[in-house]
Amino acid sequence: MSTTDTEFPAVPKDLPPLVGGVVPHLTLSDAAAAIDFYTRAFGAQELARIPAQDGKRLMHAHLRINGSSIMFNDAFAECGQGLVPPQAFALHLQVDDVQVWWTRAVEAGAEVAMPLQDMFWGDRYGQIRDPFGVTWSLASPIR
Repeated sequence: MSTTDTEFPAVPKDLPPLVGGVVPHLTLSDAAAAIDFYTRAFGAQELARIPAQDGKRLMHAHLRINGSSIMFNDAFAECGQGLVPPQAFALHLQVDDVQVWWTRAVEAGAEVAMPLQDMFWGDRYGQIRDPFGVTWSLASPIR
């Protein structure tokens, strides 16, 4: 089936505005599960969820995390957008209290990739990997 043969649901006209300079847009293996995880791990606020015609996948999701927007969708191999494992980047969260954010994310199921530690540039910093393979770095100034 080509994209010209696919009937997509109507896109709501009142989508929330994007916030932030660079807005990540990820293709994930289970966008609905990602909404649940990011809500538990990072206190995300769900702003939009647009299901695909199959009723299983999401063609668009928009969350706000720590004041910024992040968008994502499920993979649609039949439309030329297959799933590719994330690599060579990290999404960074500069937060008010990294220990609180870190603990919440790990308790939600994030895997520690680089333990929290005091860094030479003045932040307490570490990296985690979410269940979808995305690496997140978290930091706050050493107090």
